[in-house]
Amino acid sequence: MTRRTVEYGCAVIVIGLLAGVAGAATTLLLHWIEHLVYDYSYGTLLTGVGHSSPVRRALGPMFGGALAGAGWWWLRRRADVPTLATTIRTRAPIPRWRLSIDAGLQVLLVGSGASLGREGAPRQLAATLGDLGTSRWALTPSDREILLACAAGAGLGAVYSVPLGGALYAARIVLGSWQPKAIGTALITSSLAVAVSAPVTHLEHSVVWPNASLSYLFVFFGCAVAPVAVAVGFAFDKVTAWARPVPQRRSWPLIPAIAIAGLATGICSIWWPELPGNGRSILTVSVNASLTLGGAVVILFLKPLLTALYLRTGAVGGLITPALATGAAAGSVAVLTLNRLAGTGFDVAAPALACAAGVLAITLRAPAFAALFVWELARPPMWLIAVFAAASFTAHGIRLLRERNLARGAPP
Repeated sequence: MTRRTVEYGCAVIVIGLLAGVAGAATTLLLHWIEHLVYDYSYGTLLTGVGHSSPVRRALGPMFGGALAGAGWWWLRRRADVPTLATTIRTRAPIPRWRLSIDAGLQVLLVGSGASLGREGAPRQLAATLGDLGTSRWALTPSDREILLACAAGAGLGAVYSVPLGGALYAARIVLGSWQPKAIGTALITSSLAVAVSAPVTHLEHSVVWPNASLSYLFVFFGCAVAPVAVAVGFAFDKVTAWARPVPQRRSWPLIPAIAIAGLATGICSIWWPELPGNGRSILTVSVNASLTLGGAVVILFLKPLLTALYLRTGAVGGLITPALATGAAAGSVAVLTLNRLAGTGFDVAAPALACAAGVLAITLRAPAFAALFVWELARPPMWLIAVFAAASFTAHGIRLLRERNLARGAPP
């Protein structure tokens, strides 16, 4: 056994452990900020927002946005902050301090109610800790690329308690590979990270699945809702792509700009307390059928618009859970409309999550990850992964067909 093989095996273990620490640390910090901003001591963010005063709902995200904006202004005046995916893909040196500070500012912003995903911060922190922990070992550039990608996936897996989803994210989205070495490394690191962060996350599922009786015909419903997911996914992609400023904003006006985005989110939350945060609240009320048709329509439009507003101001954050929340709202609109017009009594939970999986498949171009990630978030009956897979792969197939038609010059 060569020294390189031994050190690679040790590095896999170290990466998994440090990614778990990163996931636990960002989770603790996020919850502390949420409790501070909305002044509650137990329950979910939706509970905290619902029980807080209108003034706190409006001003909390504004002050959090101003603080995060000031931090980014200070950081970006000194150096560029590259994206983690670009750094890994180009095999460039990891700017540890910059990515770590950027991750902390993301947690501050999302914890104060920003309509962005929280998964970016643990991915960055896990990669920086992993790079630091393995920097002195005899690893090839290819080995280091695999390990850092797996660190990012393991950080995602740790905060959401989704070991398989974290592994698939690392292998398919960051690395774009089905190589056994990449898959094996990703599975080990993600599983270790979830185990290490368990005392903090308590392996809690982001969505509590209702005990509803479901029919296997929902597999066909998953296919039927795919066109809705495609339309919503394309719209979400276009809005967020337009909103990203190029180059990165680094002048002082980003401070009031992010504060204004926070104020807009806070004011909207007075009437729709599901809007603040990464999107977990929207997934919860969608699965629990707590949304009315009017509320679902409003959230379907406001969630991506608020996410785009934050991006346009220069804020940074994840887009996985905002895309899922938008898809769940779209699925709820579709089912509730059908129930009202046709007098049917379809359960909302499965179609809402199926549409969420379809939207995620469009935005990430990763149908397998989308189906598995959504299933792990809610942990419904095992067979429902077929529903989510049907929606994800059908939506992905429609996208590929559309792109092929556009390449040939035919109407989309």
